[in-house]
Amino acid sequence: MTPEVAAVRESGEAMRSRLSDTLDAPRLKAGVPLAPLTTFLVGGPADLLYDATSGDDLAIAVTAARAAGIPWTILGLGANVLVGDHGIRGLVIRNASGSLAVEGTRMLADSGVSVRALIRESFARGLGGLEHYVGIPSTVGGALWQNLHFLSPAPARERTMFIAEVVRAVDLLLPDGSRVTVSGEQMQFGYDTSRLHTSQEVALRAEFALAPAERDAIERTAQENLAWRGARHPWLEFHPSAGSVFRKVEGVGAGRLIDQCGLKGYRVGGAQVSFLHANIIVNRGDATARDIRSLIGEIQERVHARFGVRLEPEIGFKGEF
Repeated sequence: MTPEVAAVRESGEAMRSRLSDTLDAPRLKAGVPLAPLTTFLVGGPADLLYDATSGDDLAIAVTAARAAGIPWTILGLGANVLVGDHGIRGLVIRNASGSLAVEGTRMLADSGVSVRALIRESFARGLGGLEHYVGIPSTVGGALWQNLHFLSPAPARERTMFIAEVVRAVDLLLPDGSRVTVSGEQMQFGYDTSRLHTSQEVALRAEFALAPAERDAIERTAQENLAWRGARHPWLEFHPSAGSVFRKVEGVGAGRLIDQCGLKGYRVGGAQVSFLHANIIVNRGDATARDIRSLIGEIQERVHARFGVRLEPEIGFKGEF
């Protein structure tokens, strides 16, 4: 163990002692590597990691960290984020809350439930509305945070589908520790955003309003979406990534601008602009967060020099770089 890692573990153990009266001590683990918990497969250790197994557990963990003055970060499936090589200070709460229920055409899910599980359950129940998000790695919490969206070719023409279209209500933990239920409209959904970006609130549970549909029809739409996505996006199993890196610019896809700069396949260390989709950076197996950050900066400079446009990342940067 290097002195740096030892120091992280000591810091984590100190925090563990402060939180063990409130949280389940065996689930508080110091110095856990975060790279395997992200879709980029890069990043250093967490000072302290805690697995929250329910919405209440998540709320208690966040409230305990706030009360103790310990920085905290929530991690779902680790998609759409880049964790720094030196890891994340404070408490990382892995949201593993998994309660999922269906009442008629309403689906109620903890924020730690995967979108994949939602879709699977909707198929089994003959409910439509979620089939457009098949193949996108996200939890419910992540979907709410960024208003999960996908440019879908189905059923008749290409259009961007937003998860906001089926969100009916969300249970939130407020900064003062109280809880409130808000409507989908009150979530202030936009492109890549929601009220969660600025409110310091935490999504605990969501209610989705779906509609009866023929199973064959929704599965056909899902398969069309998967085929469309698979032809344009690198497979995570072979090329780890965090999905699209940059936001759209005035209605123009960032990938188009990057492609026109001739950057497909361009590399910095183990990080590479995907040959399939120029707005996706992939880990070729030995990338560091520093490689990826450097490549992001290079892309921004090249696009700005040619088009006068400054690309803004849509992925989150967590921890120390």
